[in-house]
Amino acid sequence: MKLKHWITALTVAVAAVGTVGSAQAQQFFRIGTGGTAGTYYPIGGIIGNAVSQPGKLIATAVASNGSVANINGIIGGSFEAGFTQSDVAYWAYSGTGTFEGKPKAQDLRLIATLYPESIHLVTRKGAGIKSVADLKGKRVSMDEPGSGTLVDVRLILGAYGMTDKDIKAEYLKPNQAGDKLKDGGLDAFFFVGGAPAGAIAELASTGNIELVPLVGPEIDALRAKQEFFTPDVIAANTYQHLPEVKTISVNAQMVTSAKIPEQTVYDVTKALYSDATRKTLDAGHAKGKLITRDNAIKGAGIPFHPGAEKFYKEIGLLK
Repeated sequence: MKLKHWITALTVAVAAVGTVGSAQAQQFFRIGTGGTAGTYYPIGGIIGNAVSQPGKLIATAVASNGSVANINGIIGGSFEAGFTQSDVAYWAYSGTGTFEGKPKAQDLRLIATLYPESIHLVTRKGAGIKSVADLKGKRVSMDEPGSGTLVDVRLILGAYGMTDKDIKAEYLKPNQAGDKLKDGGLDAFFFVGGAPAGAIAELASTGNIELVPLVGPEIDALRAKQEFFTPDVIAANTYQHLPEVKTISVNAQMVTSAKIPEQTVYDVTKALYSDATRKTLDAGHAKGKLITRDNAIKGAGIPFHPGAEKFYKEIGLLK
């Protein structure tokens, strides 16, 4: 976690404890999200507000580098929960994929599958990029270390027989990549997240970008090998001036540690799917509408936390 975010989280924590008569009774529930221009951060803010119970539980969204950083934060104890791509969660838990040779995150537990995350390949109009193959030799941001996006981009490049070395790779947050693309310093950047994403919506309003489809035999072969990638469509006018684009997606998940008490996670899960939260999610973000009970247990990949499992059994989603 960057210093300023740590200080902000600490300040909120101290203030929260200081304003409640019984500090012992109140828990602080930090949710690791992503960059402020992505989808995790605003969704995290909505969920944090929705599941907070004054005097009992204060949940806050904390900006972070994304999936990998959030998992490390949960295991290290700096977050109580966090958002991650489903593929990254599975690799961390099983010690496979990009976590090969690293200690397994055996305490990682699932609270809920939230919504699909579309893989965006954003390019400057006139850059001559019509497919992933055209990225060779171009200036491309792959997102920053610690993000799930970087993990997926390397898999996608690999499907086309390429690595970071075949492009002029940069490792920037989506909003930084967007600014650099707008200024002519980048040809393209990748982003994995719920559409619409703020950083891309802002760029699309200028009419100077395109979204590149992720389709074809290379992508089909990648999907056969990495089953967590599913076909996806970014609908026309999701971003201003842009037509429908076929791509692939992974699932966004909310995860926690097995060390978090069952009652805490039960309360959070129950609040997440309450009628009041439903209204907030529907009104707060386009992806909020997809955070439903029906999607909650899809594509789990890792074990549910007992608190979440208890709630899903109560409502008949799990047996």
